[in-house]
Amino acid sequence: MNDVAVVMGSTSDLKVMQSTINTLQELGVSFETKVISAHRTPQEMLDFAKNAHSSFKVIIAGAGGAAHLPGMIAASTVLPVIGVPVPSKYLKGIDSLLSIVQMPAGVPVATVSIGESGARNAAILATKICALSNDKYQTNLENFRKVMHDKSIESGKNLE
Repeated sequence: MNDVAVVMGSTSDLKVMQSTINTLQELGVSFETKVISAHRTPQEMLDFAKNAHSSFKVIIAGAGGAAHLPGMIAASTVLPVIGVPVPSKYLKGIDSLLSIVQMPAGVPVATVSIGESGARNAAILATKICALSNDKYQTNLENFRKVMHDKSIESGKNLE
């Protein structure tokens, strides 16, 4: 059993979602990656969402354009879903962001910022959720925060 499922509507989303994958690896979190389309493979998406609770603790779903994937998965599972808005060709991800964040009451999707930094934050948030019941992940997050702290301090010294 992996703790996190990382799903995306197509392989074209991988450029952004690679930040999620890299961060989960950096934090030592077990995960599985899948391509599932809300529009092209709706039955597979529903089957995945309905059965995800037996294999995962959190789902991170990246989507661009209409960005229905995170919301449709959230509507079909009891697991927490984190939506990553993938930048689109014409609206630069604003369409994706609004589609993911504007869910109706009762079907929440935690939504992060557009693009690669949001994808990284999705991995950190998923790790924090999993760390509620995993001491190793808590330690990994503490170490991660220390590294960020130290890099910030060091970068300031370079200005002097």
